[in-house]
Amino acid sequence: MRYYRMFDEVEHPTLATAGSACVDIRAYCPNGSYIIDPGQRLLIRTGLIFDIPDGYSIRLHPRSGLSIKNGITLINAEGVIDSDYVEEVKIPIINLGHHQFTVNHGERVCQAELVENYTPYPQEIMEPPARKTTRAGGFGSTGVN
Repeated sequence: MRYYRMFDEVEHPTLATAGSACVDIRAYCPNGSYIIDPGQRLLIRTGLIFDIPDGYSIRLHPRSGLSIKNGITLINAEGVIDSDYVEEVKIPIINLGHHQFTVNHGERVCQAELVENYTPYPQEIMEPPARKTTRAGGFGSTGVN
């Protein structure tokens, strides 16, 4: 995963372990930290610009520890960075917790995964699709007999 650091003090993306599927992305806080009140949304700077190969995208995922311990997660559940985006990546987070949260410079705020794209070219069909199972019901009916 190729990247450019906009400033010397920007932290490098890192693997948490040798077998990690994602790299940790850290906050770039030129003023030291960001304070996020409960219910507040904020774009956290990373100071990183990714060089994403054609046919790939980067998916940003919340960090499970921040989510469960502090209620800090990505606003849109998963961010998608397309290969033609060559600007600074910013992380859209929200504080769903009950207390103010401080994001310090260099803190891991999300995970980034390089994903090969399958381009979904929409194709209209003239008949509803055939049933594939005996499942009945709509939203939330998976596994219901």
